[in-house]
Amino acid sequence: MNKSSDDPLNKVRGPVGSVEPDASNDDLDDDFRLVALAQQGNLGSYDALVTRHRGRIFAMIRNMIHQEADAWDLSQEVFIKAWNALPRFEARARFSTWLYRIAHNVVYDWTRKRKIESAGEFNDEIFERERIDSGSFTTPSGGESPDEMIATGELREKIEAAIAKLSAEHREVVILKDVQGLAYKEIAVVMDCSIGTVMSRLFYARQKLQTMLKHEYESR
Repeated sequence: MNKSSDDPLNKVRGPVGSVEPDASNDDLDDDFRLVALAQQGNLGSYDALVTRHRGRIFAMIRNMIHQEADAWDLSQEVFIKAWNALPRFEARARFSTWLYRIAHNVVYDWTRKRKIESAGEFNDEIFERERIDSGSFTTPSGGESPDEMIATGELREKIEAAIAKLSAEHREVVILKDVQGLAYKEIAVVMDCSIGTVMSRLFYARQKLQTMLKHEYESR
């Protein structure tokens, strides 16, 4: 694909605000319509898909690696891979779920290239350094007192620090469910595991977070 100004992939680096709300049924139907057109080579339709989904894909990747420049590059890679694989997309899942799965693979491939344990197993040390980006949380637009704002900021920092101590798999399931708002079935597709495994990981992660935050509160 050409990297001209009309190339939809170039728009991945456009301005990204807060994560978009969950898609409505009309949006989902429109996704499938746009995908069908894009599969016929219509770049304008793929442009619309990139514009609609780039914010959530970027937010997921940024929350996983907490490196903004690399997150932009990896988001670009996700949409390039999606474009190349688009002829094989059969609409058995939401287009957004398919994108999350590609993003999952891109992030893990990127990490494996940089940190491999001596035994050859995946080392998620790089994930231990990342924090959930505060921009991914829904925050009040105003009206809080200074004390409330400080308390909210302190709580967010404690939550971020606790999430950073989770393993990569448990951290990802928390991000996908509690930050991105995906359903269990979608998360199972993204992480290539059963719904039961998703529920188990999420339960463990939430229990671990609760324990860590309780310990933090009691130690004050």
